[in-house]
Amino acid sequence: MLGMFRIKQKRESQMKLAPLLTSFALVGFFTVWDVPLKAINPSLVQASAAEELSVAQKLDLLTKSKGQIGSGDQLRRFFFADLEPIGIQVGGAGHVVNLYNKANNVTFAYCSHYDVIVAIKKGKVTKFEPSEVK
Repeated sequence: MLGMFRIKQKRESQMKLAPLLTSFALVGFFTVWDVPLKAINPSLVQASAAEELSVAQKLDLLTKSKGQIGSGDQLRRFFFADLEPIGIQVGGAGHVVNLYNKANNVTFAYCSHYDVIVAIKKGKVTKFEPSEVK
């Protein structure tokens, strides 16, 4: 009887340690796994290299990708929390939001329906020409 009691206590203590050990194993796995993942998948390294671009290079990339799906994501990645909405106008797939970047004095016309940048201009532009935001 005493032997059964000791076995039951061992099992209960092991069951209490199992979630704790699992958590440590998962944290260790994800911490260590990040390094080989970057070595295997070079696009992750390219994404971090994109953060090291100069403002002129970022604007050049955005100008080249203007009108292509995903350019809005690129805009958010490059100028996160630096964009101020200054106007809305008809264009794109309905309405286009004009976003101003005060730090670089550049205005972007952004169509949220297709997540694309429609136009880019230096300075604070509240309304683009209709031909630019079609």
